[in-house]
Amino acid sequence: MENVHVLTHASSTRGQYLPSKANSYRSTNDENIHSLVAQLQKTLELAKLINIFSLEATKLLSITGLQFHSSDGVVEMIGSKHLGQKVSFDLEIENENERLGQLIYFTKKPMSIFIKEKLQRLHSVLVYPLRNALMFYRVKKLATKDILTGLSNRSHFNDYLNKKIDRYRRHHRRFGFMLLDLDNFKQVNDTHGHLFGDQVLVQFSRLLQQSIRGIDTVFRFGGDEFAILIDDNQEKACNLIANRIQALMHEDALLAKHKITASIGFTLAQVKDDNISIFERADKALYKAKNNGRDCFEIMK
Repeated sequence: MENVHVLTHASSTRGQYLPSKANSYRSTNDENIHSLVAQLQKTLELAKLINIFSLEATKLLSITGLQFHSSDGVVEMIGSKHLGQKVSFDLEIENENERLGQLIYFTKKPMSIFIKEKLQRLHSVLVYPLRNALMFYRVKKLATKDILTGLSNRSHFNDYLNKKIDRYRRHHRRFGFMLLDLDNFKQVNDTHGHLFGDQVLVQFSRLLQQSIRGIDTVFRFGGDEFAILIDDNQEKACNLIANRIQALMHEDALLAKHKITASIGFTLAQVKDDNISIFERADKALYKAKNNGRDCFEIMK
């Protein structure tokens, strides 16, 4: 993969591949730049930003794919395919010595110095809207993620549950809702301190993520209270996940040593449910599990 940094010197393009669209781009370059600036200022969403930019980049060269890599993950244009040569550009705000990430182009034909220089000019327009979008993404992530465990938080749960209920009403896609509470956590936390308690919570969070499928979502409400939204209409799926959670806890050295287990209550969504009724039903199942000796799970129909 070719890696491109800053290209500021003038270069001859004689004898190099120049697509016909690039020649027509010469005369309208300033107009295109102003148009791109206006388009990029319309959104703070990373995916939309990359899609807008990709439309401008395709006026210069034929690309099969475009990706932006940062510490927050990978974003790519709609329909991006990883075909042909890969050419990457480091995106930096030079005056502030701030690296945003890397833009990777997939192209079937060689990229000339002329094209690279033109892309660098487009990149200089992209970097500031891109930085704003990254900041917006990170603030948004903080608002929906639990800082300690990295799981989605209670605020995100409320929005997500309402969407699940709405989808069920419109498309009849039933789902499961599970509440979990750690057994013996308070005693361990009081005995060994909050830092140790945090280790327990982080480890339990990892086990929860190992126990679910990609279509399910785990939440931490705070303290030792957790929830899972299970994208399945069968009680069997909830039973399998609950069994998996308890098996992993029993096998985990840290949790087993301090006799940390989990009480679990779950229910399946019903047609007349709202966010309160489904929560109350799962909560009753959780308390039933607590009253039945803990380290078990119950369902409330």
